[in-house]
Amino acid sequence: MGLLLLTVGMLTLVLGAEALVRGATRLARTLGVPPLLLGLTVVSIGTSAPELAVGLAAVERDAGALAVGNIAGTNLVNILLILGLSAWIRALPLRLQSLRLDLPAMILATVAMSWLAHDGRFSRADGLLLLAGSAVYTVLLVRVSGRESALVRREFRDMYPPETATAATPAMRSRGPRWAADALLLLGGIALAVLGAGWLVSGAVALAHAAGVDEAIIGLSVVALGTSLPELATTLVATRRDERDVAVGNLIGSSIYNILLILGLTCLAAPDGLPAPAAVSRFDLPLLVAVALLCVPVFASGRRVSRGEGALLVAIYAAYVAWLYLAR
Repeated sequence: MGLLLLTVGMLTLVLGAEALVRGATRLARTLGVPPLLLGLTVVSIGTSAPELAVGLAAVERDAGALAVGNIAGTNLVNILLILGLSAWIRALPLRLQSLRLDLPAMILATVAMSWLAHDGRFSRADGLLLLAGSAVYTVLLVRVSGRESALVRREFRDMYPPETATAATPAMRSRGPRWAADALLLLGGIALAVLGAGWLVSGAVALAHAAGVDEAIIGLSVVALGTSLPELATTLVATRRDERDVAVGNLIGSSIYNILLILGLTCLAAPDGLPAPAAVSRFDLPLLVAVALLCVPVFASGRRVSRGEGALLVAIYAAYVAWLYLAR
């Protein structure tokens, strides 16, 4: 029963996340949000919606360790598996912004998460600190995005066609049904994500208890893979369209928001904070910091992630998952 709930919940969650991102991007275009800013903020945050839904569902079911494991596991999936797999398929060029802003922000966010976990719990005060970091990063992101190159702007326009990307005009305002349909898609996506997250968490907890496995391990692996599917889809679509620097930007942006925004909101939703399991604090979070630091030489070597480096990242993730289940 646990496996069935987990599978159905994962599928429902992914479907809801897809509807949420589509509804959000359409509304943003209708409101005249530039494609570049749309991709850097709306899509990055939208693809992190499953992590938020799972975190809130875990808090409600008193499975906070699963929520923390899911955040750490998802970011490991993002960088090692998804980024590595995408680069393994085709070498990934990097935007200058990825080196100057996104990479340092990801390292700082990862170090902050590891440091805040040292006392065994993420408190509500910790959540407020993470949310403040999210606000600062978003402001810097908006300012820096205005200086992006014409090539990157064109790639974002290709990924998010500006079919309605102009300010609301009288003709556009007359298309009330379109606005209503986009809003309904967004709300329906949120509802499906919440419903699917509840089933996924219930199934994951039941599966963990039945198999005698710690909830955090389920969060680090199975749940993390499930909630990372939106990022995987977005990245592979961008890679297929040869818009690979955009793919990297969205992936790193999602990893940053997972910690600063999603973990921050989840901490606030938990009256007594979130537990940070000792094993996660001792190994998984330091590994996440090491992976973030590993990105510095990888990203700086020719401002690209080569196919060989991509294969190495995937191999590291495979070894990590094997160790997770065989040794722990």
